[in-house]
Amino acid sequence: MLALLPVTCPLQCDHMTHSQSKMKAVWSWQRPVALVLIFNLCFRTSFQLAELQVCRICSGTVLNGTTVGQFCSESAGRIDGRCCWRNDTASDTERIIGLDLSNCSLTHVDDLQEASTVVIIDLSLNPIVNMSDTAFQGFSKLNFMVLPQDTVCPGGNTSWEKVEVKEGNRFCEGQKNMCNQTGHMSIDCPENSLCAPYGPGFFECSCADRHHGYKCLREGQFPALQVFGPLAASTVVMSLLLWVTQRRKAKSL
Repeated sequence: MLALLPVTCPLQCDHMTHSQSKMKAVWSWQRPVALVLIFNLCFRTSFQLAELQVCRICSGTVLNGTTVGQFCSESAGRIDGRCCWRNDTASDTERIIGLDLSNCSLTHVDDLQEASTVVIIDLSLNPIVNMSDTAFQGFSKLNFMVLPQDTVCPGGNTSWEKVEVKEGNRFCEGQKNMCNQTGHMSIDCPENSLCAPYGPGFFECSCADRHHGYKCLREGQFPALQVFGPLAASTVVMSLLLWVTQRRKAKSL
């Protein structure tokens, strides 16, 4: 009988081993990249869906012949549901500039913060019985509104340059700056602070240069190093302690 001897092929085995290690290295490098891309995609998708909810409050879309539709066409905007979008040249991102919620059977207007960048809003043909006083807080760019005749303009008539009632609707035009004419100080803002419009009937105060703290009473730059330095150091120390204790437990097992 003939004995069969094993045949070895060192060159092929080395080549296969090298290829496998190379594939493992490529996969180990691609896996975290793929996970990061998937996470970013999921995050952006969820963010966009959340951002577009205000455009789907009711069915239908912005029509060309409506007030918002004409404004959107003149502004070279893009219609999506009840919203008009336009690219922001400063940040190269899209923002909502028009919102048409007319004839949506709305009885309450509470939270439209997703559309805080709008310039024009149409809420006509709605049986509105209550509109929150803070519904349009932060809408500093809002310049034109169409409301049912019995609904008061946000912030009252004194917050708008022109208020007119015609054809069963109330028109609020030209949001007033609630700060004084200079735009630097307001009698309602503390000393060393700046006043800025923050929606119809609202303003916000921010500390002037080199001032910070409660009511902007502290002068000088904010001591970021003194505040965040000890916090970062304590975080690093706690992380090292946790890492050491966990490593010891793993070794004991």
